[in-house]
Amino acid sequence: MRIIAKRTLREFWERHPDSKEQLQAWYKTVSDERWDSPARVRDIYPRASIIGNNRVVFRIRGNRYRLVAEVFYPGQLVYIRFVGTHEQYNKINAKEV
Repeated sequence: MRIIAKRTLREFWERHPDSKEQLQAWYKTVSDERWDSPARVRDIYPRASIIGNNRVVFRIRGNRYRLVAEVFYPGQLVYIRFVGTHEQYNKINAKEV
């Protein structure tokens, strides 16, 4: 999968250093994948939430942080739409970010 944009992750882990290791691992894992459906996402990330509108919510650092990605399966693209604390996540509509 091609992830757009790693800079979003980097900027987040610079503000929240405790997220760096897991965000880097997430980036590497997803980059090496070829997802063709939400079921394939759940094969790798069983706790990920498939919420519709091509959005997937990943739990980072034991759900301390959330990452919302928009996945375009045919084009093998993952757009990072949001990375934030659980509290910040509660204030957004993840299907629309």
